[in-house]
Amino acid sequence: MAELSHASHTTPIKGLGVTVLFLAAIALGSFLGLATPAIGESLSQGIDTTLMLMVGLLFFEVRLTNVLKAVANLRFIAIAWAANFLFVPMIAFLIASLFLADQPLLYLGLLIYFLAPCTDWFLGFTRMARGDTALGAALIPINMLTQLLLFPVWLWLFSQHTGAVDFASIPNVLVQWFLLPFIIAQSARWLAINLLSTTAFEKLCDATGILIPAVTAAVILQIFASNITTIADHKDAFGLVLMAIFLFFVLTYLLAEGMAKLFKLAQPEQPLLAMTTAARNAPLMLALTAIAIPDQPLIYAALIIGTLVEFPHLTALKLVITIIRARA
Repeated sequence: MAELSHASHTTPIKGLGVTVLFLAAIALGSFLGLATPAIGESLSQGIDTTLMLMVGLLFFEVRLTNVLKAVANLRFIAIAWAANFLFVPMIAFLIASLFLADQPLLYLGLLIYFLAPCTDWFLGFTRMARGDTALGAALIPINMLTQLLLFPVWLWLFSQHTGAVDFASIPNVLVQWFLLPFIIAQSARWLAINLLSTTAFEKLCDATGILIPAVTAAVILQIFASNITTIADHKDAFGLVLMAIFLFFVLTYLLAEGMAKLFKLAQPEQPLLAMTTAARNAPLMLALTAIAIPDQPLIYAALIIGTLVEFPHLTALKLVITIIRARA
């Protein structure tokens, strides 16, 4: 049985709906943690289980067959890869250093958020902006593999002064929490493709799309319920986090526009480049960071704030692209 196009089963819970869901998780988790600390402590015991479920769902959605599509347009793949893994890290480092140099944990969380391009829902916004979703699907496994391989490098470069990272544990974390779940999830996907009908497989993918933001919200609720006191102690710094994220989105848009003009990208490729450089892979990075750097709620909080701002930004970016293309 042939696989569905990724665009046909992008996350059913979309855009602002995800933002509302995550805000509700923050509010409920904060309330539970403040009103009943014992409940917050109890919820924290299940974080590892929820994280593993989230990782498995994210890996189940990855289509390795999309790598073959990249061969047909290596030029764009190379441009997008350079934008995401060469130029965006430069922007990220400059912004994080400008706003949060004296807040090492928030600085690290913000950098982790900035450095990982999205591997799922950016395709929905690309489609709404009339971009090339088939080519975008080819970016997903490439982006995911690259960011997982670079994660230890980023930690080594940017977190040595925090004292929060046990570098000796990183290889085991990647194998036990990501390589093995990836193999299991992709094996389950292969079985589903070959054993289920097209309709049944489509329903399974839709269910996965619903579960990913729901499970991510559960992780957010657990984190805030068990760490709200620590997070609240640094609430004044989160205004800087928001400003930094806003500036990041502005600069990545200008980067995408500049590269699109420099390399004379085709019309459908331009929205795709804008979306892949703007959207970040917060759910996977939240899971990876919580596992690799345990008990650091400020790092997680910076990642979560990025997610809250991202969906309204992508919606606005889609509108800007649509207006510009209509005028052109």
